[in-house]
Amino acid sequence: MLQYSELSYAINGAAFQVYNKLGHGFLEAVYQEALEIEFKRRSIPYEREKELKITYDGIELQQTYKADFVCYGKIIVELKAVGALDNTHRSQVYNYLRATGYKLGLLYNFGSSDKLEKERIVI
Repeated sequence: MLQYSELSYAINGAAFQVYNKLGHGFLEAVYQEALEIEFKRRSIPYEREKELKITYDGIELQQTYKADFVCYGKIIVELKAVGALDNTHRSQVYNYLRATGYKLGLLYNFGSSDKLEKERIVI
């Protein structure tokens, strides 16, 4: 069974709605604002630009990470608006999951002209 499958299904629905209405070609901030509207409409609990603490070897670092969204208090949602996702984007989400202890990250790319790219990253 997929990690948080029903919750991620709801988030995916909101992301697809945004892509279907806006298409590609905008900056990431536009998609972030539109996705926030969809989360509200769908009653998906979220925190936008949530500051997350990062630990190293059990020690909390001064540096923090601001997730585009944390939904349901446990899923990191990271947005991109680039031509195509690459391993740098995947590594970013994977490292944030490892550093914060969250188990699921959803990575969306609104920049592709073909379709909304989405990836589940689980640790």
